[in-house]
Amino acid sequence: MKRINTYFKSLSPPPKRQKPDTSLPPSTTSTTWHEGYPFPIPDLPGDISDALSEGCGLTPPKTITNHPHLDLLYFQPLIPGNTARELFLFLREELPFYRVKYTIRRGTQETSITTPRFTTVFGVDETSRFSSEVDTSVSSAKLVDFKTNNVIPSTKYKCTPRPIPNCLRPLLDLVTRLTGMDYNFILVNYYATGDDSISYHSDDERFLGPDPTIASLSLGGKRDFLLKHKPGVQAGPLKFPLASGDMVVMRGETQKNWLHSVPKRKEAGGRINITFRKALVPGGTENYYRYNVGDGGVWRWKSDVGEMAAVE
Repeated sequence: MKRINTYFKSLSPPPKRQKPDTSLPPSTTSTTWHEGYPFPIPDLPGDISDALSEGCGLTPPKTITNHPHLDLLYFQPLIPGNTARELFLFLREELPFYRVKYTIRRGTQETSITTPRFTTVFGVDETSRFSSEVDTSVSSAKLVDFKTNNVIPSTKYKCTPRPIPNCLRPLLDLVTRLTGMDYNFILVNYYATGDDSISYHSDDERFLGPDPTIASLSLGGKRDFLLKHKPGVQAGPLKFPLASGDMVVMRGETQKNWLHSVPKRKEAGGRINITFRKALVPGGTENYYRYNVGDGGVWRWKSDVGEMAAVE
């Protein structure tokens, strides 16, 4: 019925991440650059950007509310096949990814965890904002207080929040328009093989507020998306075979009452999952960067070898 994963691929450990060189110039192509990025991130090619603005979201979503406390929109697809494929290849090659390590404590015992997928994140909670759109040549976007526009003190965040790059903004605009919600965070997961996964969980952290709306877009290999009701109600499990370009939007009481997972899938191809969220307080920013960037090294897709490789 379900398969919950843990993937520990036999790759050599990444080197310790170096502080980004903020004087690094962008490439000759149009890019987004910020001091929080390990390297400049290219903008979307014009054909993909045009397709996202003109040819997506044309198929009405299915509304799934016939289970207790469940409120889903299911776009099948949101992005047509060719565009979804090109977008998958572009984002896998151009975004920085991380293989985060952290420890959890159960009683007096600490356990070391390596996240069973590659992750990356962009955005900042609603108490702050970036003073301007990121410049294409220098790091000019400063964090300011959302209400006063004053530059925030460096002590406000332990992490380094970074703006959403231009290559993800057409997606953000599309999802915002179709769901009628505002988002200030984009989390990107890359499932390199069918052994990469995420176990049952709910996105019900207090920093998301009550009844958060979370949109989840799939690109690349097809994977099962499973839901089951939290203990106390006999409902589910439900399975959605998400293909490239499909999107599920979880709304209302869904996070409060349901768990979801992406289990292992034998011989599955690489998959990118992009989720759109709204964090309300600085604790959300700290959480997302701790568990999606962390303290490990940077990884990037190497097309010549066909896999992620540590950035030296």
